[in-house]
Amino acid sequence: MSTTGPWRKSSRSGGNQNNSCVEVRLSDGAPQVSDSKLPEDRPIVTVSSATYTGLLAWVKDHG
Repeated sequence: MSTTGPWRKSSRSGGNQNNSCVEVRLSDGAPQVSDSKLPEDRPIVTVSSATYTGLLAWVKDHG
């Protein structure tokens, strides 16, 4: 059985009403990233947990 969680936006999106931000969710335990300003059939990138952790560390260091 596959499980996919809800999309979550960054708290830094400030409640952006036009939904133009990056979103993340878990699908079968793997992080997925997408750009919410694109239509519903937008590309979804699935990455490893290590890659996602590295991305978060980079953003914290450079953001």
